[in-house]
Amino acid sequence: MSAPILHVAKVAGISGSENHLLLLLPALRARGHDVRLVMLHEDEPGAAEFASRLRAADVPVDELRLRSAANPVALAKLTRLVRRHAPEIVHTHLVHADFLGLTAARLARVPVRASTKHGFNAFRDGRGFAAADRTVSRLAHLHIAISAGLARYLAEREGLDEARFEIVHYGIVPGPTPAPLPDGPRLAVVGRLIPIKGHATLLEAVAAARERVPELTLEIAGEGVLEPELRATTTRLGLDDAVSFVGRVAPATPVLERAAIVVVPSLGEGFGMVALEAMERGRPVIASAIGGLPEIVADGRTGLLVPPDDPAALADAIAELATDRARAAALGAAGRARALEEFSQERCTDRIEELYRAALAGVAERRSRTSRHARSSANAASNASTKSHGTR
Repeated sequence: MSAPILHVAKVAGISGSENHLLLLLPALRARGHDVRLVMLHEDEPGAAEFASRLRAADVPVDELRLRSAANPVALAKLTRLVRRHAPEIVHTHLVHADFLGLTAARLARVPVRASTKHGFNAFRDGRGFAAADRTVSRLAHLHIAISAGLARYLAEREGLDEARFEIVHYGIVPGPTPAPLPDGPRLAVVGRLIPIKGHATLLEAVAAARERVPELTLEIAGEGVLEPELRATTTRLGLDDAVSFVGRVAPATPVLERAAIVVVPSLGEGFGMVALEAMERGRPVIASAIGGLPEIVADGRTGLLVPPDDPAALADAIAELATDRARAAALGAAGRARALEEFSQERCTDRIEELYRAALAGVAERRSRTSRHARSSANAASNASTKSHGTR
């Protein structure tokens, strides 16, 4: 398949969706696809880093700066870019790209328009946004969600048709054989310090679990608006000697490998890439049973699932694994096997290719039907004209 493919993404930093594209787009180009990206941005440092990494992987990148969320100038520029590149497929990622990219692709008459939904967002609860997103979604021929849990969430919150979503999980590239679990009961959590990531619940759980496992420690990797509040909570709970804040760590591998258990206490999660990364490093995962996380963590086989926002249940799970190193190690080993077998980047790329081929085949079939109908209509008109002349 050599049809030009144009991805459009809004980039502010490098997290789940961006890491997905950093793996997917070079993989598609390595398979011979003519793939490039239009990056929408607002001059964020993470955007510059993202573009640099893609270009280093031989993926062409066009940059388009946004001055505001609703930007007719940006739409006009993007439409011109789309027309210039003349792709057969435009594939959008995240809200700004959906609204601008799908509209531009429609104006440019791109044959296949695809959209991937990536995450839980508080703004999806608003009626106005939900109505607008439903309207824009009608411009896409191919709807992708990164987990079945996310597809359900979008159906519940926005009224999108869950059955229309194709599920394509993120993929991962295997690293070297991971180091064994450390001897001590060391926990780690990796993610932005924002409410939906559930750090406050985790701190409450750690305080409760330390009553049974006094030597328990927690390393928090990430940065965000909640850091001052979380530090204050740490002090209030008497955890200053047990909890360390290490800031943003990229890649997160060192933090994961220092841990005996990785915790993903999210209150909402479209996929849960940290859980997959931890499993690939042979670490058992304790995660919230929400969104895409149950599709990654096999409860009782590669880790433990607990109800979201339930400090008591999370504390019980932490204490259970922290006091049984042999079981934790077994769960970690099973998690690595599952990550490599079921969540490889090759498998993710295969699935995207399959969906592109099917969408393009549908376009070819529609064009063929139109052509056959036009020929049939022309023949009918010609026959009618012949008969008309013959009766004169």
